Amino acid sequence: MVDALGDAPNLAGRMFIGFPILQTATGRQAADALWLSEERGIVVFDLVEGGDLGNYQDRQDDVANAIDGRLRLDRRLVDRRELRIPIRTLSFAPQCTATGEDDYLVTDSASLTAKLANLAEWENAQPNVFKAALSAIENVSTIRRATSARTPTAGRGAIVKQLEDAIATLDPWQSRAVIETIDGVQRIRGLAGSGKTIVLALKAAYLHTLHPEWRIAITFYTRSLKDTFERLVRDFHIRYAGEEPDWSCLEVVNAWGTPRGDGIYSEFCRQNRLEYLDFRAAERVFGTEPFAGACETALEAVTDPERIYDAILVDEAQDLPPSFLRLCYSFLRNPRRLVYAYDELQRLSGEFMPSPDQLFGNKENGQPRVRLTDRQDVVLGTCYRNSRPILVTAHAIGFGIYRQRPKARSSLSQTNLVQMFDHASLWRDVGYSVKEGDLVDGKVVALQRGSSASPVFLEKHSPIEDLVQFHVFDNDEEQARWIVAEIEHNLRRDGLRHEDIVVINPDPKSTRRKVGSIRSGLLKRGINCHLAGVDTSRDTFFITDQASVTLTGVYRAKGNEAAMVYIVNAEAGVAGTYNVASVRNRLFTAITRSKAWVRIVGIGPAMEELRREYEQLVKNDFELRFRYPTKHERAEIRTIHRDLSPQEKEKRRRRDTDLKALIGDLKRGDVKIDDIDPNVREQLLNILSGAS
Repeated sequence: MVDALGDAPNLAGRMFIGFPILQTATGRQAADALWLSEERGIVVFDLVEGGDLGNYQDRQDDVANAIDGRLRLDRRLVDRRELRIPIRTLSFAPQCTATGEDDYLVTDSASLTAKLANLAEWENAQPNVFKAALSAIENVSTIRRATSARTPTAGRGAIVKQLEDAIATLDPWQSRAVIETIDGVQRIRGLAGSGKTIVLALKAAYLHTLHPEWRIAITFYTRSLKDTFERLVRDFHIRYAGEEPDWSCLEVVNAWGTPRGDGIYSEFCRQNRLEYLDFRAAERVFGTEPFAGACETALEAVTDPERIYDAILVDEAQDLPPSFLRLCYSFLRNPRRLVYAYDELQRLSGEFMPSPDQLFGNKENGQPRVRLTDRQDVVLGTCYRNSRPILVTAHAIGFGIYRQRPKARSSLSQTNLVQMFDHASLWRDVGYSVKEGDLVDGKVVALQRGSSASPVFLEKHSPIEDLVQFHVFDNDEEQARWIVAEIEHNLRRDGLRHEDIVVINPDPKSTRRKVGSIRSGLLKRGINCHLAGVDTSRDTFFITDQASVTLTGVYRAKGNEAAMVYIVNAEAGVAGTYNVASVRNRLFTAITRSKAWVRIVGIGPAMEELRREYEQLVKNDFELRFRYPTKHERAEIRTIHRDLSPQEKEKRRRRDTDLKALIGDLKRGDVKIDDIDPNVREQLLNILSGAS
């Protein structure tokens, strides 16, 4: 049918194939196809194979009544008792020449385009009704909105409602990712905020609705995503099937799991009677890559693993080792339906996800096990969470675009960067375009984001100086008092809810201690709050059954979002001596949790330095201007800013301590220059001279 339509430039609108799922007189089924047009309303197709039309009138009545019932649940689409958008039906029978009746149209391939073009136009068509109908068909509006309806007419609460309403539909790429069922591997790529989590949840519920007998798993890296996925899947399935999902067939589980088998890895071990390794045991054996080692060991231990799943959907694949994806692949029945989604930025490490060839290897004949067609490789190119100023701020801070160069460093005298993509083209893939210069090694370039990648409505609701703010304080007490006062104002005057606010500490190890004064300050003012994963289960991020502000470390914040995000102790992004790239990555992750406003606050001169980076970005009109480092420089950047193991940190700490002691001895005269071995002294002078 799609081929029969061709380009059909006069037939604009949205076409769905095998969607939506409808409750008809004959049971639950997917619509063969549906076209939604701003000029002609809704056309539902009945696809006929062969030359026998059968009871096509009954089939057309069934799908029309099912769509009518679906739309009438949305009050925006009903005027008194009349539906505000027309519904037509049409049987498409390529091997039949029948023309049908006035109310029961039939067409073949040759006359399809003309038949659609001749349909009466939609009288009193309105863009807002079209958008409401699209939202009702996709069933996204009730899922993307807050847990209960918002009613504010002013303030930040009203802005959040506007934003939720504005993204209450899927874009064509998101729809494609949800609806297309691939017999094999499918990957979904996109930035934070491009809708990967919602797409996976909708896809899982869609597959479960069509194939309730399948065993399906959704899995992820961040434990706090469990509640989010369960809510999304439940809401979608109830709307389409009228009942709770069968959670024995549709599982929402962590990647690792516990010995009980409530994770993909742990269930793999249980099914194949293998030794299960928890984090501590795996860390003792495999060091800094415990999960990768545990998965690889499990795969090597069994030659013919049990296959118990019909589909596995993986979120946050960039945070999971390749061996885990191979384990998922081996756990699937044929045709091995594996869907994995990941962030194009790959934790800002500058490295691509391994290609399917690298991930899944070759068959015995040397051919790749997995080759992706265009239908199997979906790119979500638009960011619907972060406004342009917020997202570009996150990139500028994450890469150190406007970072001031330290006084002493190695031969990297021409770059301030803490990390950079090895492949310059990835900047275009994540939505940037070149405004000036050249996006090549060794050249200066200016990058900007356009409205197609960052919709304008995400930033027009507030002045830029309100969207992003940096604040510097002298001590922890000042920082805590300011945040508590701001949150109180948000709740009592701005119209925000408790679940609209998240406080993030970038260093996960110090979160309980660092947010303690904020927590006590909120409680003294009668504001409920909780520390995610401490006051709640490890799988809970927001407390949905009571009003409570979430305080969290950055890792638990991944995969979640809030209208107002406060990032505390952000000075660590500058002050840290070790693992600078990782610390900047954590700031990037924290900033991109915000879907409206972000407050980045910290203490002392280091925070002042971070604020200067932001001020330079504002001065450059939120463009990223920098000299693209050469291959040699990128290698040095990775070496200098690489993550250090605990042993390496201790070794460097002892070395620094010894050097400081030597300098002190030299200053006091306890050690003379001549006391140092001449060869050592000459080597040291040469090294220091080359670094200056």
